[in-house]
Amino acid sequence: MGSAHPRHVVVTGGTGALGSAVVRALRAAGARCYVTYVDSAELARFDERAQVELERVDCTNEHEVQQFYASLPALQASIHLVGGFAMAPVAEIELADFDKMFRLNTVSSFLCSREAVKRMRPGGGRIVNVAARPVLEPTAGMLAYVTSKSAVAALTIALAREVVNDGILVNAVLPSTMDTPQNRRAMPNADFTRWPKVEEVAETIAFLAGPQNTLTSGALVPVYGRA
Repeated sequence: MGSAHPRHVVVTGGTGALGSAVVRALRAAGARCYVTYVDSAELARFDERAQVELERVDCTNEHEVQQFYASLPALQASIHLVGGFAMAPVAEIELADFDKMFRLNTVSSFLCSREAVKRMRPGGGRIVNVAARPVLEPTAGMLAYVTSKSAVAALTIALAREVVNDGILVNAVLPSTMDTPQNRRAMPNADFTRWPKVEEVAETIAFLAGPQNTLTSGALVPVYGRA
C-alpha cells in the first residue's frame, strides 16, 4: 500500500528486542506504527522512536488499553508482544507469581485483542499474539509460564473462529529462546547459533499481520527452526 494510505498497525511492547525488529519490518513495508511501552530505559534504546507514535500503556490495565485503542484510527493490524517469563518448581510458585504470569501474558493479549477487534470492524484486519514453544513441548519448571501462554494459544484459536466473518485473521507465533542480548547474558554457555534471530521471528509476524496473508487464521506458528 502506498505511503499516501499507510496501514495503521499497533505493536504493544514494541520497544524491546523483538518489538524493534517487528517495527523495522513493518515500517519497511510502509506501515504507520503505534507502539506501546512501559520501560523508560528500554525506550531510550529504541532506535525507531522518532519514526513511530509512542504511548506509555500498561497492557494489563483495562482502562489504559481501552483509552489507547479508542484514540487510534481504524486499524489494519495489531501485534501483541507484551509478556513475561518466569521459572520455578510448582511447589515454590505462589498464587501471586501465577497471577502475574497470567496477567502479563494472557490478560494483556485478551485486552488488546478485544480492543483491536473494535477498531478493525467493519473493514477487517490482522491480529498476531505471542505464545511460546513450551505450549507444544512443555518444559519442567515453567508451569505458570506455560499455563499462561497456553491460554494465549487458546484465546487466539477461539477468537479466530469468532471474527472470521468480520474479515479479521488471528494467529499466534510460538518462539523458543530468541537471540537477544538479555538472553545471552542469562545463558552465556548456550549455543547462540541455534537460537532464532529476532529479525527472523519478525518476518513471520509481519507476514501474518500483513495484507499478503489472506488465508491463515487460527494458526499456532512455530518460529524456532534449528533450536
